[in-house]
Amino acid sequence: MTIERHTPTWLAIVRLLRWDKPEGRLILMLPALWAVVLAARGKPPLLLVGVVVLGALATSAAGCVVNDLWDRDIDPKVQRTRSRPLAARDLSVKVGLVVALVAFGCAWGLSLYLNPLTFWLCVAAVPVIVLYPLAKRIFPMPQLVLAIAWGFAVLISWSAVSCNAIAAPTPCLGNATWLLWGATVLWTLGFDIVYAMSDRDDDRRIGIKSGALFFGTYVSHAVGSFFAGTVACLASLGIVMLLGVAFWLTLTIAAMLWAWQYYRLCQKTIPHRLYAQLFKQNVAIGFVLLVGMILGARG
Repeated sequence: MTIERHTPTWLAIVRLLRWDKPEGRLILMLPALWAVVLAARGKPPLLLVGVVVLGALATSAAGCVVNDLWDRDIDPKVQRTRSRPLAARDLSVKVGLVVALVAFGCAWGLSLYLNPLTFWLCVAAVPVIVLYPLAKRIFPMPQLVLAIAWGFAVLISWSAVSCNAIAAPTPCLGNATWLLWGATVLWTLGFDIVYAMSDRDDDRRIGIKSGALFFGTYVSHAVGSFFAGTVACLASLGIVMLLGVAFWLTLTIAAMLWAWQYYRLCQKTIPHRLYAQLFKQNVAIGFVLLVGMILGARG
């Protein structure tokens, strides 16, 4: 006799929003917090920090739901994603659409607190978020689309502090905002390709595009290059903004950890669990850098 098990709706919605896996929510929140801290020289208004945190949670939740709506017929064919609520039919498409609209509505409500430029940057980010899942079907490097979406977190948060301006140009090394944006884009490319490496066999079989497949046997070197570029952008940012010793100490720690990740990815035999471990480690690296930015900007 077969026993039918039904996941409670509330629990399925929690899983749909990925609230049971906080790493993905935190890793989007980090660039937004980097920007708000640096733009405010280490002393951002607490209310604005709260808006940034809640906005990142709402936006990432909406992005997860949109992704799962697009992929509800593909996810069952991938080992890592087959238990997702829409793929497993624990939730209907109608419920998914309602949850997505509520999440976007929460993000919209929070954006009303912000200045006009920041509000319109929030609006501009929405098509990128919505179309990212489509990129996995037609674009050989969909991680670049995701990285651009992550980059909006920097522009939105920085402009929220600077009030109707992204940043004033700085001599010699360019604009501090765009250096942080570049670091965020490169970092996202690195950690998301690592994440995608665990799905290569399934993605190849069902025809999904991925940077992990695009770079082929050179994928580990590509990840190492993206992390190296992240360090270069952050170092340039530290010089431009005259950040203190704490920032340089945490950047050194981050660079060493990224070098260690590159070394592990270059090994001939890689345990499958390593990819998820390295992704989670990037969350920790992001928080280490955040502490360095807070202390370094104040110094």
